[in-house]
Amino acid sequence: MSLTQYKQKRTQAKTPEPFGGKAKSKGLVFVIQKHAASHLHYDFRLEMDGVLKSWAVPKGPSLNPSVKRLAMKVEDHPYDYRTFEGIIPQGQYGGGTVIVWDEGTYEPIEAVKGGKAAQEKHLLQQLKDGSLKFVLKGHKLKGEFALVKTKGMGDNAWLLIKHNDQHAANKDITLKDKSVVSEKTLEQVAKTSDNIYGQATQKTAAAKAPKKAAVKKAAKAVPAKKSPAVKKSELKSLLKGSTKRSFFTTVKPMLASLVDKAFDEKGWVYEVKWDGY
Repeated sequence: MSLTQYKQKRTQAKTPEPFGGKAKSKGLVFVIQKHAASHLHYDFRLEMDGVLKSWAVPKGPSLNPSVKRLAMKVEDHPYDYRTFEGIIPQGQYGGGTVIVWDEGTYEPIEAVKGGKAAQEKHLLQQLKDGSLKFVLKGHKLKGEFALVKTKGMGDNAWLLIKHNDQHAANKDITLKDKSVVSEKTLEQVAKTSDNIYGQATQKTAAAKAPKKAAVKKAAKAVPAKKSPAVKKSELKSLLKGSTKRSFFTTVKPMLASLVDKAFDEKGWVYEVKWDGY
């Protein structure tokens, strides 16, 4: 269990996301959060070893056993993150809107005696072996699924596969686009959400703060000073020598170029890409 990577990518003072929490339920929980970040994707999370083991699924889950969805393994998330629905500020890691697309409990396909602890131990070994097999009991997703680590597609590339059981179907389950908590779409949450994790704590602290005594006499409002107007003669002087041109209507973005190997050259810098594939 490690949240080191998660904490390195986030600033607790700026990002209204959970940073901890302990599992309290008797059974293992799962959650799928639909996340409109730089690219729309579905975050598939399984409670295991006190945290949420997480995979980013770009196209979302499928109920069709013949369809294999790419699932990129990402950093573990804290247990409290399973209920997060709201807006992550732009400029922060994962900036965008999040809804709880599905949630419920899950267990290994194989019968494991010994309760939750024994099930976790069994699943952790499967995770290590690169082949997780489990039964989901959610609002939208039910039945047997598997997460299988791929070969030749990178260390973090897995496949999310639906097993052929009574819950398998050809319908597109992602068309059910509302949160199972608020019954809102991503767009509706983006426009109306005021239930952002962390705000309630800030409001509670503000309410408990001692209030200053009311002032008997209201202070006279001091009129704001107006910025001095620029005279036409001064404006002409400032624009002297400039060329009149039409406003641009197109922008050519900087494109990436493939090279055989990295190079070291003055004026060039590198940055790490943390998301996507």
